Amino acid sequence: MTNAEPLAPELETIVANAAAASDAYAAVNPVERAKALVAVADALDASREELVSIAASETGLTEARLNGELTRTAVQLRLFADVAVDGGYLDVRIDEADTAFALGVRPDLRRYHIPVGPVLNFSASNFPFAFSVAGGDSAAALAAGCPVIVKAHSGHPQLSIRTAEVVAEALAGAGMPDGVFQLIAGQAAGIAVLKDARIKAGSFTGSIYAGRLLADIAASRPAPIRFYGELGSVNPVFVTKAAIDEQAAELAAGYVTSVAGSAGQLCTKPGFVFVPEAHGLDEAIASAAAPVGEHRLLNQKIAKSYVERRDAIIGTAGVRVVAEGGIRIDDEGHGWATPTIVAVSLDNLRAGRETLMDEVFGPMSVLVEYPAGADLAAAVPELFEGNLTATLHLGTVESAGEGADVEALRDLIRVLTQHAGRVLFGGWPTGVAVTPAMQHGGPWPATSNDSSTSVGTAAISRFLRPVAYQSAPDALLPEPLRTSNPWNVPQAIAPAGESTQWGSSAK
Repeated sequence: MTNAEPLAPELETIVANAAAASDAYAAVNPVERAKALVAVADALDASREELVSIAASETGLTEARLNGELTRTAVQLRLFADVAVDGGYLDVRIDEADTAFALGVRPDLRRYHIPVGPVLNFSASNFPFAFSVAGGDSAAALAAGCPVIVKAHSGHPQLSIRTAEVVAEALAGAGMPDGVFQLIAGQAAGIAVLKDARIKAGSFTGSIYAGRLLADIAASRPAPIRFYGELGSVNPVFVTKAAIDEQAAELAAGYVTSVAGSAGQLCTKPGFVFVPEAHGLDEAIASAAAPVGEHRLLNQKIAKSYVERRDAIIGTAGVRVVAEGGIRIDDEGHGWATPTIVAVSLDNLRAGRETLMDEVFGPMSVLVEYPAGADLAAAVPELFEGNLTATLHLGTVESAGEGADVEALRDLIRVLTQHAGRVLFGGWPTGVAVTPAMQHGGPWPATSNDSSTSVGTAAISRFLRPVAYQSAPDALLPEPLRTSNPWNVPQAIAPAGESTQWGSSAK
């Protein structure tokens, strides 16, 4: 298949290099691929001081936050190195030839997952390390055996260039093929490369508008490709009276910390916190917010949007300011914000939903005051689309399953499970652990594909596709499917004769 529109020469070279590297990189032994990922992690750690300095200058994020994020990025790479070595992600299944098969003769069948090919990763603005050039999408695709082209984010261009140099040098030093990791810049370049037939998957973290645009491009290609977008989320939180009675001060402090962290520029920030009427948290929240210093927003465009959304929400009928916060615009147009918390009744939220319900990217959140006996389970689908997270603060009585409203809580949990990718009991959603069981995704518009995750080891599955071999000579099979299993990966083997026993386990 050829492209309808030729790429610019520099882009053609980059895409051609990625395509040329695809087969060679897919054939690299997982142990060697893992060593390359660890080499990248080590190189990022070795360049920490330089990279963090560039990132702080370009994004306004604190060095403490950026150092933690760079550590997370290196940990992600090392985690995926272990995933590659383990080989379980290949999902090898072997059905031995069986002349006594229940449905007639069964041929020898061997199935596993292979890399999809070159991947285009669109970087995020708010995580200049963990969701950017060397972030989780890149780590997962590289671990899967896919060449990666990263579209740099305009919010941190110099950091993107330098990070890409560190990554590419480490991969080359580990003996990986040329063209395995490359960087492009500019919106037009990203769209042009996304349309190229040699690109086999795309990933994105950013706004609903931009993500939908890119997802539609990926879907409308002559040969549509998978596109994994992490888009918008308001992450509702539900607090019971029992939880407030037991830990009001801790709830208020945790809430403000979660809203104010990184100036509220996190996809998991709690945008709406449902609390019972007469909750009595106003003073504690205001006190927790008062000492929080101003924090620069990532760029001028985000600052302008934050001012507009904040003013619109505060001006909505029925909204009460709990912690006023503020936003200061400097001479360069950058915004410096402190957290703003407002409150509104559940009825007024419904009435003002067209203004209130959209995500606010910045340090602002809404307390939603619900009356006793309110059917919160029914309110969730009425008010919310899909979210990355949903959180419950229940108190010890309800969490032990002894409260009078246990059935109502079960209904709420059931509904939240249908509307979010991660359901938390206690705590706050802004902590996203880099660990095998993490799910960082959810129904639209949280993500464009609700069966995927962008954090955790399951993220590798986005960049793989299954293929089966039937009656193939063992010597011609890929290494993971051979009887000798030279890669030493897990193999699920269905031996001849077992079909006659199918169903017996249910007796």
